[in-house]
Amino acid sequence: MRIEQLEYIAAVTRLGSLRRAAEELHLSQPALSETVRNLERELGVDLLERKRSGARMSAEGRELLPHIVDVLDAVDRLRGAAGEQHRVRRMVRVGTVNAATVPLLIPTVRDFRVSHPLTQVEVVGAQQAEIHRTLSEGGLDLGLVNHLDGDDLPAEFESTRLLGGRPVLCVRPDSPLASLSSVSAEDLLADHEPLIAMRSGYVMHRYVHRFLEGRVPGFSYSTDGAEMGKLMVAEGLGATVLPDFSVIGDPLERCGAITHRPLTDETTRVLLILRRRRADSVPRAAQDLHEAFVRRAGELGGALTSGA
Repeated sequence: MRIEQLEYIAAVTRLGSLRRAAEELHLSQPALSETVRNLERELGVDLLERKRSGARMSAEGRELLPHIVDVLDAVDRLRGAAGEQHRVRRMVRVGTVNAATVPLLIPTVRDFRVSHPLTQVEVVGAQQAEIHRTLSEGGLDLGLVNHLDGDDLPAEFESTRLLGGRPVLCVRPDSPLASLSSVSAEDLLADHEPLIAMRSGYVMHRYVHRFLEGRVPGFSYSTDGAEMGKLMVAEGLGATVLPDFSVIGDPLERCGAITHRPLTDETTRVLLILRRRRADSVPRAAQDLHEAFVRRAGELGGALTSGA
């Protein structure tokens, strides 16, 4: 068994494709595939499930993944202790529903980069269900998801609350809805302007459906993620409902392109949750990034409270 075989398995798991892993590792795909096959034969386990859509960890492979991570982390520590200048570059993959990308994720990654100059951080935008699936399969190290307070927490993940807030209406400052002290469901249905809704599969889509009691505005758009929603608002296409922590401190809000108003619903709280797969061993870099998110959320939470 060779260290590079374990590194190859980790790359295929992270990227979900033998082709993409081969490109990143500067190998031919047949050479990479044969190396992985040799390791599988040596272990007597099919580590990967190979399908037309890509390759992902098998159930047996997921059980062995923590041990593979342990070995690779130990190798990195050994190389670091030996003063090697060309250590293997590791990668941490973070899935996000984009609800707090600007005020939380970007500063956290920037700070993490200072203390981990050889670790790459790959940010993957996806819906919550996809983030959970990829976390379970080992393709993501961390996941940022929205959570309505009171919903059940999935038992297969460790969940850390980062931020808590209220749903608000994100609008342009010159919107008729911006003149209201609070916005009701009837206001959203009154055709003042189109509603920009998150697509089905996002927590805020489910919340808006509940807030409007199943009623549908006369005209609405749908989009993926808060960042695109805020851009559409800034361009005057309509208004959207987001957690307040997704709007406060956003560059578009700081420059006056968007603002927000509270909804008449004073009971619902939205949480930003950081999730990771339950495992006996967590890569050191992933653990450090997890801690960096918690620290930054503590700072940001205080700023949101003082600014509210």
